[in-house]
Amino acid sequence: MAHLFEQACKKYTNNQCLGTRKLIGREFVTSSDGRKFEKVHLGEYEWETYGQVFARVCNFASGILRFGHNKDSRVAIFADTRSEWLISLQGCFRQNITVVTIYATLGEDALIHSLNETQVSTLICDSKKLKMLDAISSKLPSIQNVIYFEDDDKEDGSSGSLGNWKTASFSEVEKLGKESPVEPSFPSKDAIAVVMYTSGSTGLPKGVMITHGNIVATTAAVITVIPKLGHKDVYLAYLPLAHVFEMAAESVMLATGIAIGYGSPLTLTDTSNKIKKGTKGDVTVLKPTLLTAVPAILDRIRDGVVSKVEEKGGIVKGLFQIAYNRRLAAVNGSWLGAWGIEKKVWDSIVFKKIRTLLGGRIRFMLCGGAPLSGDSQHFINICIGAPIGQGYGLTETFAGAAFSEWDDISVGRVGPPLPCAYIKLVSWEEGGYMTSDKPMPRGEVVVGGFSVTAGYFKNQEKTNEVYKVDENGLRWFYTGDIGQIHPDGCLEIIDRKKDIVKLQHGEYLSLGKVEAVLSTSPYVDSVMVHADPFHNYSVALIVPSRQSLEKWAQQAGIEYKDFPELCSKAESTNEVLQSINKVSKAGKLQKSEIPAKIKLLPDPWTPESGLVTAALKIKREQLRAKFKDDLKKLYE
Repeated sequence: MAHLFEQACKKYTNNQCLGTRKLIGREFVTSSDGRKFEKVHLGEYEWETYGQVFARVCNFASGILRFGHNKDSRVAIFADTRSEWLISLQGCFRQNITVVTIYATLGEDALIHSLNETQVSTLICDSKKLKMLDAISSKLPSIQNVIYFEDDDKEDGSSGSLGNWKTASFSEVEKLGKESPVEPSFPSKDAIAVVMYTSGSTGLPKGVMITHGNIVATTAAVITVIPKLGHKDVYLAYLPLAHVFEMAAESVMLATGIAIGYGSPLTLTDTSNKIKKGTKGDVTVLKPTLLTAVPAILDRIRDGVVSKVEEKGGIVKGLFQIAYNRRLAAVNGSWLGAWGIEKKVWDSIVFKKIRTLLGGRIRFMLCGGAPLSGDSQHFINICIGAPIGQGYGLTETFAGAAFSEWDDISVGRVGPPLPCAYIKLVSWEEGGYMTSDKPMPRGEVVVGGFSVTAGYFKNQEKTNEVYKVDENGLRWFYTGDIGQIHPDGCLEIIDRKKDIVKLQHGEYLSLGKVEAVLSTSPYVDSVMVHADPFHNYSVALIVPSRQSLEKWAQQAGIEYKDFPELCSKAESTNEVLQSINKVSKAGKLQKSEIPAKIKLLPDPWTPESGLVTAALKIKREQLRAKFKDDLKKLYE
């Protein structure tokens, strides 16, 4: 990766490389229930070229050694996604230093476990994390140095000492390296580039050992699939860089000389939670051509558009429905007239305004992290006017397994294997998925090839369980996902081994499949389906969409004091239950698959609360533990 980055910087020296928005001001707003929310006023993007970024990477690579880091020990990055995060990563690669990545939202116990297990000696973090780290410093014996990113508002911890640690700001370390350069020490393809801690849905996180060869393999493979990648493209980076999906995406952008503008999920659009009224969101200012998204974010975009159209009503709603249905018919191949001239008419009259929600220039979207519903995929295709490449991969395969072709308009599939990987299915008799199944072979998805990682850090037992080397010396990873292969060689993920529960009468229930269908209800923000094997029905915990439920309550004349009270009302539960029954029928769920009872929960599930991962996938065990009494009552 150090060679690849240097090559890109020399080839694209004068291209824009990394962009960050200037912080103009921030304020705190108190809501009616007394909670304080931060609002920021952000300016334009300020850019550095590939040449400038390369100079900073070289300075940091030298500076971290001059600061006292022992290059034979590991560095950890514990911070939100930003340009300095990437500069730190590339700087460490340049000196063959292994980087441990940890989600910025990881709880204390998991953080202590990750840092101690990997014996990290230098920690790189946001300045706002210094207080938290100081409080747990006695539990982190291996750490000697702390480097922190300065914030725009200069409310930083000062350099000097923090506990017994040697501390410096990021710019101080860059300055050290600039004044006293050190020769680079380039890694080999088998060297461990990253130990990536996954915020798994169960137990303490596991560290996946990713080699430089793994990252290069996935990067090279994805470049062959996305059409016409080039220096005119602009990419918006806002997902966590500690997540394999974002790290793989940014590696692709850097290798092809693309400009990367940094944003955040809370400042993404003009109406995002953290954006001060009158300030524009990241997409509006950056106008990206490429965007990655996890399904939860695409579902929110879809819900936002639908509620805006509903609000306008009348002619606007009617026109939208006609345009959408004609375009959908064209995509499905049943109405050719909606291509060509008619497409241009609908695009200019109806969809142009919707496209400005994401800056108006999106030409390709990469989606991964969880299954995307067919409805959401069609919706984004039509309304945003861009193809969605659905990717499938895991941290253990450095995101590289399958990726849909850019011109494939089918939904629900994740495409053929990437050029860096092989995919095979293995029968799972217990779950009833066999490679002999007709019309398509089904079974556990197993990935082999150059993107398959080296295993779990200090966990040989778990590594041996899921990584196997065949008689030809090829390394395979057993994913635990259930897939089927279509006749054209495309993979579809249809289930997950851990998500299958056998009900009292012997029917198998796929929790993930049901959740994906229920998520299409306008009332559902987050959902967890729970099935007790001693009963013949399932139940669900639902965090309702506040906007949709309050709008319904207003129209229905329901009186309530606050949102928790509205969620506790029987009328609200019945309304949401009716809606999920409707989408369940549309999604062709069997009667036994539809939850018989639900509980509405007013507080959103966030990575900070520990109830969902950074990619917004639910943490089933944590949710079951937190809401065990509610689940018990639903079965009474």
